[in-house]
Amino acid sequence: MGMPPRSAAERKAHVLKLLESEADVWVATADVEGGPVLIPLSFAWTGSVLVLSTPEGSATGRNLAASGAVRIALGATRDVVVISGRVRTHSSADVPARLADAFAAKHSWDPRQDSSSSGGYAFFEVAPVRIQAWREENELKGRTLMREGAWLV
Repeated sequence: MGMPPRSAAERKAHVLKLLESEADVWVATADVEGGPVLIPLSFAWTGSVLVLSTPEGSATGRNLAASGAVRIALGATRDVVVISGRVRTHSSADVPARLADAFAAKHSWDPRQDSSSSGGYAFFEVAPVRIQAWREENELKGRTLMREGAWLV
């Protein structure tokens, strides 16, 4: 038998710890025809939004900009956090400094200064709308910790 289920408050604390400590997430998007794309991306957490950066012309960059929606997975498959979010797209030229600076500080790399992508890098500001967290079946009940952008705990 696995570990006993965590309380909602324990799960929220775990989610916040992962958002602060982890460097990468799985990012799931879809193109206009519904074709799925799943890639790992580095991110920064500002305390209220996730900041992602990828080449503006990449499949993920195009999908994020076109749909304004994303699903992100964080953590191990036996201790997962799934975040559904709304996306605001910023070019390297118009990204708010607080977002780009948070990303650059976390990763010691600043996409605004990187010219290796022919179309340049875009930044994607992800506002969480729904957050779910669970380890095993015994945590499926109560796995939704945020709904419509508001913490439930």
